[in-house]
Amino acid sequence: METTATLLDESLPFLIYAVSVVALVGIMLGLSALLGQRSNKPGRDLPFESGIVSVGSAHFRVSVHFYLTAILFIIFDLEVVFLFAWAVVVREAGWTGFIEVSIFIFVLTAALFYLWRIGALDWRTDTQKRQLSMLKGPGGVVNKREFKL
Repeated sequence: METTATLLDESLPFLIYAVSVVALVGIMLGLSALLGQRSNKPGRDLPFESGIVSVGSAHFRVSVHFYLTAILFIIFDLEVVFLFAWAVVVREAGWTGFIEVSIFIFVLTAALFYLWRIGALDWRTDTQKRQLSMLKGPGGVVNKREFKL
């Protein structure tokens, strides 16, 4: 019986915190739903300051070619944190730690080589690759007369 009371006493601050957080979030969402702007006035689509009439929707798809490279950079950059942690305890880790880090670096290098081979690091679109292949002549030489910047 005492362990249940002790457990309840120890978890009471957490329960109060969790209930207060849920209540605060509920209050904020409720107030924004009640007090938020919902009007669609007729002058809403008129030009503002610049005088340019808006055409189409503001929601359109943007093609970003480097997103995969950015994601891969973040992944490999986070792996360096593990190397930093190993460098801090290199003397305590000994030869076992050195062998483990060597395997870790080998796996990272193999993954990077694999990503390079499959073209994951190439920013060119398929259209750009086709245009570039049309510019290249025998031996991979670029036809400079056709090449335009």
